[in-house]
Amino acid sequence: MPEETAITDTAPAEKSGGNIVNWAILAVVSAACSFAVVFFMSPPVTAESPVCTVATSSPPKGTPLAAPDQEYVELEELLVTIGNEPATRFVKIHTSIVTKKGNGEAIKKAEPMLADAFITYLRSVELSDFETTSFYPRMREQLAQRAELVLGDDVSRGVLITEFLLR
Repeated sequence: MPEETAITDTAPAEKSGGNIVNWAILAVVSAACSFAVVFFMSPPVTAESPVCTVATSSPPKGTPLAAPDQEYVELEELLVTIGNEPATRFVKIHTSIVTKKGNGEAIKKAEPMLADAFITYLRSVELSDFETTSFYPRMREQLAQRAELVLGDDVSRGVLITEFLLR
């Protein structure tokens, strides 16, 4: 009987050593499979695909920005608090919609929807965004996109920010 217990005592020690080796092999195989999946399944990078494109929205030289067939419809001033803390910081913004002549009444009728779209966007902006100068062209672009969603791209030709105050 004592011999049997000696054999069973050494058997678990060999099994635990074997388990460590099995786990190490499993880890190496898993790492190799992960590498193979990422390497072979990722799309090939082509040389002719542009990494970074610069979009220029400026019209060709000689074309005036203020066309004679345009109209500028002023919207009511918006006052939006910034952040979730007590109303200590706010943005006061006055905008105008650029449109073809004759669309002014349609814009005035949709002014409550425009104000809602603009306020919803401005409330989602963090205070730190307002403190960077590169944010302002993006803000104008976002407001123009919301104006196009509300009015349609055939009515809205852009948004002008005529007054902006951050306090």
